[in-house]
Amino acid sequence: MPDVPGREAFAGRQLHTVDYTSPQDFRGQRVVVVGGGNSAAQILAEVSRVAEATWVTMRPPRFMPDDVDGRVLFGVATRAAGGGAGGGVSDLGDIVMVPTVRDARERGVLHARPMFVRLTAHGVRWADGAEQSCDAVIWCTGFRPNLTHLAPLLPGGRHGEVETEGTRSVDESRLYLLGYGDWTGPASATLVGAGRTAKATVADIATRIRES
Repeated sequence: MPDVPGREAFAGRQLHTVDYTSPQDFRGQRVVVVGGGNSAAQILAEVSRVAEATWVTMRPPRFMPDDVDGRVLFGVATRAAGGGAGGGVSDLGDIVMVPTVRDARERGVLHARPMFVRLTAHGVRWADGAEQSCDAVIWCTGFRPNLTHLAPLLPGGRHGEVETEGTRSVDESRLYLLGYGDWTGPASATLVGAGRTAKATVADIATRIRES
């Protein structure tokens, strides 16, 4: 959660994406959803059905074409990692148009306001002095890998990233890491990519066991 001025003074509820469970928790409330990625768009789509929802982003949101899904993203990321022609996933946009987000677009709720400059006791305030009251702020501001529990095994760990060969740790040969990002395989943080990376990892482990 970013250290926005006034965050400690806000009297309403604040939570991160990881703590979000159901739109019903916000029924009838005024909710500000912060973030320009998939989590923010999907949570906004849900919450806006039961609450007065405002979307706030650092920059205008970039929506992917409607026909782009996880398999397309995996293919693009794999080609980019292999040096193939064309751009990477980021060239397509930031937000996948899953059915709930497309529905929100049809309802006219996918309109983002610029990021506010501070929280007040009862809401948010923009740079021009405009204020808006709200009951809750949902911070859809991303994640970092938390590998502190592996610190004794990973002297080479830095900034939540570990040096690997494929998915195998360079510093600890018995340790494999999957699904953390492109450093554990192309598009390995997607469902399709994680599945394929896992299969390759299992095959590698099986080979090493047979050869040991």
